[in-house]
Amino acid sequence: MSLRVTILGSGTSLGVPMIACPCMVCQSSNPKDKRLRSSVLVQSGETNLVIDTGPDFRMQMLQSGTTHLEGILITHCHKDHTAGLDDVRAFNWINNTKAHVYAEASVIKSLRQEFAYAFSESKYPGLPDIILNKIDEQPFEVEGLPVIPIRVMHHLLPVLGFRIGDFCYLTDTNHVPENQFSKIRGSKVLVVDACATKRTFHILIYHRHLNSLRN
Repeated sequence: MSLRVTILGSGTSLGVPMIACPCMVCQSSNPKDKRLRSSVLVQSGETNLVIDTGPDFRMQMLQSGTTHLEGILITHCHKDHTAGLDDVRAFNWINNTKAHVYAEASVIKSLRQEFAYAFSESKYPGLPDIILNKIDEQPFEVEGLPVIPIRVMHHLLPVLGFRIGDFCYLTDTNHVPENQFSKIRGSKVLVVDACATKRTFHILIYHRHLNSLRN
């Protein structure tokens, strides 16, 4: 499976620079200190998947030149990962397609509340057209592209990471249960956020080392 992965954003929940912050990073002119909210674009052939649609989703789609999406994977319900979902309207109109969103039950409940207007019985013209697909920890496919959900913890909130081919993406992660490492083992690229605990990093490195020895 050939994949192209683009990190669309790697900033904090407030983005970098942060509004009104006088620190040297937020005041920096270095383009590496201009970071949008966390999101990633995974491309395989003609299939485009986005993981999370935060407040910067519109700009991320414009900057990446994305013209169509086959699937949107949501890691968890926090606004810095979902607030841009309304902007799927553009894909609805341009491509005459519905937006397929994949999320677990608790996230779907939150999306229905946050974007209630999009799921009302009386459809107002121009509203986003979204199909919510419920997932759990079982593997699933989007347009034939296999996706493996990975259960991780964001403090006390259970969230999902995803493995697609040899690529693993874990965001807002402070703990990875040991029973999930079998899903990560053998991946060639692992993206994990800086909130991960020292113990988690050590376990990840240990499993990666074991895998390299086996290969």
